[in-house]
Amino acid sequence: MGYLFLALAIASEVVATTFLKFTSGEGVTLANRWWAYAIVVVGYVASFVMLNFTLSRGVPLGIAYAVWGGVGIVLVSIISWLVFKEFLSWVQIAGIVLVIGGVLLLELGAKR
Repeated sequence: MGYLFLALAIASEVVATTFLKFTSGEGVTLANRWWAYAIVVVGYVASFVMLNFTLSRGVPLGIAYAVWGGVGIVLVSIISWLVFKEFLSWVQIAGIVLVIGGVLLLELGAKR
């Protein structure tokens, strides 16, 4: 059950971080982008609440935070490439692969 909450924490953090893109830029004010600010705030609050539920279900802090951060970084990078057409160099792609490998090694090395 802890890993279900971790998945929800990751999903809400990725949504919040993605919507940060809509809160920035020329001419962006709270008045004309209030919906994006609301999604960012709700997403981050939900993410931390779900992360708390993850920890209270016995998932170790180091593992939960590494998976939450690493998977979030990878997903946001891929979303920014696909949706916002942001460039990813081969070096950055290699970094994404290394992040995935690091998260997998942390998870596989955890005592059960």
